[in-house]
Amino acid sequence: MEQDEKPSKETLQQWHDDPANWKLKIFYFNKKDKRIFPPKKIQAFGWTVNFANPLSILALLGLIILIIVIQKYFFKN
Repeated sequence: MEQDEKPSKETLQQWHDDPANWKLKIFYFNKKDKRIFPPKKIQAFGWTVNFANPLSILALLGLIILIIVIQKYFFKN
């Protein structure tokens, strides 16, 4: 597979199902997978973060900061 070529659905599913891509069975880590938020191991529960993608770490930190800011400024006591 070339760099610019998108992986097929079958390839994405193989990566998702490969236990080697799941650290402690809950953290997804796959350098070949360029998705930031792939589906969770149990897909009914939403998405997880691909910790091998540096952009996903930034997106996760941004989301956490956004939640803290909203909580701090909109839910004051």
